[in-house]
Amino acid sequence: MDSFSSGSSSSSQPSPDVIMDQVQTQLAQAYAEQFLESVREKCFNKCITKPGTSLSGSESSCASRCVDRYIEATSIIMRTLLSSSTR
Repeated sequence: MDSFSSGSSSSSQPSPDVIMDQVQTQLAQAYAEQFLESVREKCFNKCITKPGTSLSGSESSCASRCVDRYIEATSIIMRTLLSSSTR
């Protein structure tokens, strides 16, 4: 049974609002996964100079700052885009 099925044997279709909510949820999940992968890749490449079984103090600090900056920058961009689209 797919996520759009109601579970009953009738042929009733989900409302457009239900479908839109499902699509928005799936898009948000895909965006979050893409965001995390991008942060992981960029910050690893920038901060981890000698991959091993643990991080050095400087690598840990760098990675933490990198993730914080990436989240902050993304937040600023999203707020700007959202405020532009509501004008």
